[in-house]
Amino acid sequence: MIGLLALTSIPTVTGVSLASSEQRKANQRREEARRMVKFNIFAECTGDTDDDRDLNGMTVVVRDEKVYSTCTSTFFRVKESELQANTAKVYLADPNPAKRDPPAFTALAFYIEYPEPEELKYLKRERGFGLPTYVSDNPPLLNWIYADTVTHELRYGNRSQSVEEIVEPWDWCKEERVISLEGWRKRFYAVEEEEGEWALYYDRDGDELESVLDEQDMLDCAFVPVTLIRKIVEERPPPPPPAPGCSPSAGQPEAVGWEIMTIKDDLYDAECDVFMI
Repeated sequence: MIGLLALTSIPTVTGVSLASSEQRKANQRREEARRMVKFNIFAECTGDTDDDRDLNGMTVVVRDEKVYSTCTSTFFRVKESELQANTAKVYLADPNPAKRDPPAFTALAFYIEYPEPEELKYLKRERGFGLPTYVSDNPPLLNWIYADTVTHELRYGNRSQSVEEIVEPWDWCKEERVISLEGWRKRFYAVEEEEGEWALYYDRDGDELESVLDEQDMLDCAFVPVTLIRKIVEERPPPPPPAPGCSPSAGQPEAVGWEIMTIKDDLYDAECDVFMI
């Protein structure tokens, strides 16, 4: 009798288990969608200096001078070693792109789990959220924002460029309004590397960047503590899928890329940067 009761209970247990699994997957998809809402990033400075007032409300931008100079002959005179170095950095600039000199792209970021490298998957550890941003819109180009392990500058690059750097965990706090890295929200600084050029740094050592700026002979540079604030960007809804039997519009791939898995596939590729959205 006990054996019969046990057998008859198996379908019920299996059904409950499957329902629970599906619920977890649904919850995960909802959380992923919430994390992947795109946002711009603004600087909040609460000090009373002129620099604080000037930088308050500035927007986070990404810029690589070598990329912007590719149409000029000077690009081809750059040393090969300099070309190989990743000079793509994160700055503060005027919210109005027309007022930026040199030009820079407004960061458009979201959260997504940073992928564990294949050779380290045996550790079975969980990676935190990464912070990818668009660095170009024509073609659409995504890179990961990270802090350089040596200089503590905020930079951006693909997975192979970012995997050895401080690339996660990024998160939000204060009602999902404030951005944090490694649990810290008050360790970001804007450093005036050149007159009017404010680059973002991460104070990992908690010494107001003294050690890293000293190593780079930059102790005389002005610096301002900043809080990085999320501002949600209203997105246009994705185009409807083509009707059965209809081919996509000319020039458009069959998968336009709105699905979460499409974004993951491209971002998680070690070398891939470009994908359609």
